[in-house]
Amino acid sequence: MLRRVRQSLRQVLFLMARRPDLLCGAIVLGVLLILAVKFTCSRAKNVVAAARPPVRFFSAEAPVVDLYLGQLDQVERLRSMAEVSLIFFYAPWCAHSMAARQEVQQVAKKLARQVQFVAVNCWWSQGKCRRQNRFYQYPIIHLFYRRFGPIEYKGPFVAPYVESFILRVITPLTYLPSRATVEEFLSYHEPRVVGFFQFNSSPQPPGYITYLSSALQALKRDYRGVVRFGVVTNKQVAEAISLKEDETVYLHRRLNSSLIFPRRERNFTSEAICSWVFEHHETVLQWMQPPGTKSRLLEHELTKGPALLLFLPHNPLGSKPNPILQQIADIAVRYHSCDNINHSSLDKNSLCCQSVLLPESSTNVCEVCHSLSGPSLTSSSIRCSFPSAAQGGDVLQFYLRHCCLHQLPAPMSIKTSTSEGCSNLLNSYSPFSQYSACCRKVEPQLNESQAKEGPDVQRVPLTPPWSSIPPSSVPQQGGDGITGLRCQTNRTLRFYVLDVALNWPLAVRLGATGNRTASLHQEAGTPGDGSSDRSFAAIVNLKDEVHYVLHRSPATTLTESLEAFIKNFSAPYSLLQRHLVGEENRKGGEEEARRPDERQRISPRPLITELTTSSFLPSVMDLQKDVLLFYYTQWCGFCSVLNHIIIQLARLLQGNSTITVARVNVARNDLPWEFMADHVPSILLFPRYRKHLSVKFPDDLPITLPNLLHFILQHSGSVHDADKPVTSSVNANGSGPSAILRAEFLALKREVQALHHARERLSQQLAQLWRDNRRLTFDTRNLEAENGELQREMQSLEEQHQEKSRQLGEAVRRLQELADTSENLLNENTLLRILLRALKDRTEAREQAEVERKEAEQKRSHMAS
Repeated sequence: MLRRVRQSLRQVLFLMARRPDLLCGAIVLGVLLILAVKFTCSRAKNVVAAARPPVRFFSAEAPVVDLYLGQLDQVERLRSMAEVSLIFFYAPWCAHSMAARQEVQQVAKKLARQVQFVAVNCWWSQGKCRRQNRFYQYPIIHLFYRRFGPIEYKGPFVAPYVESFILRVITPLTYLPSRATVEEFLSYHEPRVVGFFQFNSSPQPPGYITYLSSALQALKRDYRGVVRFGVVTNKQVAEAISLKEDETVYLHRRLNSSLIFPRRERNFTSEAICSWVFEHHETVLQWMQPPGTKSRLLEHELTKGPALLLFLPHNPLGSKPNPILQQIADIAVRYHSCDNINHSSLDKNSLCCQSVLLPESSTNVCEVCHSLSGPSLTSSSIRCSFPSAAQGGDVLQFYLRHCCLHQLPAPMSIKTSTSEGCSNLLNSYSPFSQYSACCRKVEPQLNESQAKEGPDVQRVPLTPPWSSIPPSSVPQQGGDGITGLRCQTNRTLRFYVLDVALNWPLAVRLGATGNRTASLHQEAGTPGDGSSDRSFAAIVNLKDEVHYVLHRSPATTLTESLEAFIKNFSAPYSLLQRHLVGEENRKGGEEEARRPDERQRISPRPLITELTTSSFLPSVMDLQKDVLLFYYTQWCGFCSVLNHIIIQLARLLQGNSTITVARVNVARNDLPWEFMADHVPSILLFPRYRKHLSVKFPDDLPITLPNLLHFILQHSGSVHDADKPVTSSVNANGSGPSAILRAEFLALKREVQALHHARERLSQQLAQLWRDNRRLTFDTRNLEAENGELQREMQSLEEQHQEKSRQLGEAVRRLQELADTSENLLNENTLLRILLRALKDRTEAREQAEVERKEAEQKRSHMAS
């Protein structure tokens, strides 16, 4: 074959040498072919199908202008045609946009005559909206009030909420024509702003537009419109709130003095008015709406301090205020009313108590109480004022002179704790040295443990050492109210309200259930819609990692329940119990639901007991069993690695009825603080008969099967433990050492039987392992033989590959030699052509010269003749 290739190349080169015009034509054709291939293959073919053109997102019947091609330039034209416009930016593939589409259509059908609804596809790549805007989420709603906007809606995409927001934008100001409407407008707990503008001088005062824009600016900050803006045009009505000058903005506050916008200090602009209102307004009850996506809104609010979360049914379009919300708002206002603390209950028969340091020691504190007497003493004189300059041995007398009595009748001396002057002597007073208090007798409601002690047990109300507040206002369940409690405790609460229909999963995570939590909706007497029975209240203290759930009894009112709940939380020694949230043991419930014989046939005993919050204490504190508890979480990789060891241990101990292997997922089940582990995985052993002597598996010891068995045998409980009561059968057989020895013998016999069972299982497992090992040995030999055969075949293929590579290299070398020879022949052919041309020219010149010479000779001969 190589000879044929050589001969073909020689023939081609010979023809090219004889016909050089063929060589030039071949070169030109090759260049044209290369250029054609280059231009044809320079662009890769589009293997992805072209995107389909967009279609309408909203139905044709909906009163919504659907700009599905992203025509952003038409939005300005449509906005100019309506006073209020709603722009709905969407992406056709977005699930949130699809869900919000139905809600927007529902609102558009109701408000189509008042609002221009426009939808823009802001995802199509060829649309103008996509090129000019960079939205990071969909959908987005922008509202425009005339030329003001955009006002972005950041609430839930639910029809009532969207409609309520649009109505607030349509009517940002509430007209107040009379004093009654002004009083009703200012009676609600939300911040209220009133502007006074007279319209008699001109059709529209210049400051009115600014005030209207400030109301829209407030909606821009808070889509709920918590700060309400009203307007008064009558001078007599404005005098009801002491407004006399025209173009005055009044901020009403219930807890502090109301304010008037300082026009001399700030510019009268919409931004300045809005900033001033949000800087000085009072918020006692705050609405909170988590967006439902990845957000830190809830964490940001809960890190500010303890929070009272109230999940209530809410109707944004309700014409009348919710009575439940009004009751809670009244409680919140009284809770924050620090200047309205009621001291009328402290009559002249009350006791004025003073706790001071004893001169002998810096840690002993004496609490001295003196009865008030005399008609000249009023409740205002009960407040104590103690300067810090008083020191020395006369400290008690100095303080008492400034406390309750204007004049101390005679010098009092400090006596023993049983004397009339010193009623209570404390041996330790840490971490603070002293505190002062004017107190009266308060009888807190007893809990279950205290009720068992009897009603005659005398209890002294405790006062927090870090606060100098009267114990009369110290929160105890059953007190006279919570007025001013915010300023009298270091456990200040923040009130938050959430819509129960939108945030019920959060309430469930906090511990809400349909049958355990009483309804807050029942007390108000308003008709429910099915979600009212899911009302829920809880206090969340993120700093202490605890939360408490309100369990309201049907005999108490809403106000009484919430007040007692708040006061018990604010007390220095709260009676509230930490609520533990855990998974329900559904498998255990299913097992209990079966018949006993069926349970025994299916599974007499689970291999590993899965514990939850509700089943933790009954299982771990079983005095008759040693419980080996394994702490784990679903995100712990080391816990997953140890699963096979725990399973093997449970299989070995399956025949022993006194040892239980259990585990608990601490990420999904809250446990009491004394049973929490500092890290996972952790292993604890609770021995029988002495649960208080629980033992932790050493951290420096590897978690292996032998180590776990040795750990259980070393620390497990036995019959001779002190907490184990002596059974009646032992007492019947004898008493003293013989009974103890007999009991120990029976225990050892049971342990030996358990070891025999474990040895039999180990023997069976070893036999199975031996069979598996033998089978693996045969498989290994077969695999080794096949591997040797494959190695030989691979070696043969490598030799063939090398031979073929050598032959291919030789052929390439010969082809290169042929190419070089052809190139040399081409060069020689060119040189020969040049030489032949030169010889031809010389021959022609000679012939021409010979001809000319002959012609000259003929001429000369002719001339001579």
